Amino acid sequence: MPTLKPLRHLLMVAVTVITLPATAQQKATTDSVTIRKIYDEALTSTESYENLRYLTKQIGARLSGSPQAAAAVEWSRQVMKEMDLDTVYLQEVMVPHWVRGDKEIGRVYNSKLMGTVDMNIAALGASVGTGRKGLSAEVVEVQNFEELEKLGKKKVKGKIVFFNRPFDNTHVQTGVAYGGAVDQRGGGPVAAAKLGAVGVLVRSMANEIQDVPHTGNTRYEDGVQKIPAAAISTKHAEQLSSLLKDDPELRFYMRMTSEMLPDVLSYNVIGELKGTEKPDEIILVGGHLDSWDLGEGAHDDGTGCMQAIEVLRLFTELDIKPKRTVRAVLFMNEENGLRGGTKYAEVAKANGEKHIAAIESDAGGFTPRGFGMEGSAAQLAKLKSWRPVLEPYGLADLGAGHGGADIGPLKGQGTVALIGYKPDSQRYFDYHHTEIDVFENVNRREMQLGAAAMASLVYLISENGI
Repeated sequence: MPTLKPLRHLLMVAVTVITLPATAQQKATTDSVTIRKIYDEALTSTESYENLRYLTKQIGARLSGSPQAAAAVEWSRQVMKEMDLDTVYLQEVMVPHWVRGDKEIGRVYNSKLMGTVDMNIAALGASVGTGRKGLSAEVVEVQNFEELEKLGKKKVKGKIVFFNRPFDNTHVQTGVAYGGAVDQRGGGPVAAAKLGAVGVLVRSMANEIQDVPHTGNTRYEDGVQKIPAAAISTKHAEQLSSLLKDDPELRFYMRMTSEMLPDVLSYNVIGELKGTEKPDEIILVGGHLDSWDLGEGAHDDGTGCMQAIEVLRLFTELDIKPKRTVRAVLFMNEENGLRGGTKYAEVAKANGEKHIAAIESDAGGFTPRGFGMEGSAAQLAKLKSWRPVLEPYGLADLGAGHGGADIGPLKGQGTVALIGYKPDSQRYFDYHHTEIDVFENVNRREMQLGAAAMASLVYLISENGI
């Protein structure tokens, strides 16, 4: 009977070929059922939205080093402690403590056409003040650093440099337009100071014409004179530019009392569910707890933090036992230093932790569109392979993209996939870094859809790896 062994082998192969697709189909069905449950719970719950209400209305703006930032740390720790997680703890981090001071004054005061014109400005983060008397000088307008360099010291010294490069609104993704303009905010004051300028105005980082100025951090360099720097609303940037065309010798008055104080001890807030099969493999989901001081930090980034907490709540509420450890991290100091993200990565490396994926929500609480990933070709292929179970929920945009600022320092630690949650971007820069980034401008359903999207991806990674 020499043919029986080969025949038995062929039969076993045939059975394997037949059963493997069935097993894969069963797994896909299980994943789909679980994701449906996640969405059902997220969309019928108000807990995360009410948490956001408390964070924004009872605590408010949370600039690093402020009493409100400290209150947010303790409150969010208590929220997670009440969720019966496996671990909740604080991670120490020293953060910068910049204060805005009095409300800023911006004014054109000798316009030949209009006389005195008040204009809305806001000090850029880290900016020095003008002194209590303020400063006044002629204004020179530029679109970019090349124009500034061509003017040279002779035409810049003693003046206020006005960087007025607008968003390129031909980009569908507003984040791309932001990236094309934001260098003037970050590097403008140093470039202007090197040529002898006494102050800087930067067109607000916004795609619409608005009255409100958009703040944001700037950077100084050792050995370069620190000069006052402020954002000017897009409406008044347009007006100032128009006035300068007819009256290039007009003068601008700006008064800011901002200052940098000594660093302050603060914390990242961390809660986690241990994995049942591979607890050493960590899936991070997070946002940044700090915010700028002008509004309430609702979209930037209250929604991201509450979505991260909601991921853990959805798992516990639905009794989903993750195979891999799921860790929610509320980072401190993304806005003006990135100290929280840097510290977290340092501690993770020192402890030899193995992060397989990190997901960040820091693009507002708007309708989900998908996820962008910084990772290997294999990781990207895995993300795209989940399109059939994610696309029914509007998550069709799955591909390469930016992970996030706070999770960025993890890059290079093993093979961690850095993943950015991508909501619809069209309204984000209406509110970004402004006084109108408030709770009332967050839609509960859109925010909860985002939390469900993040929880679904965490679940898929926990079950299947990446």
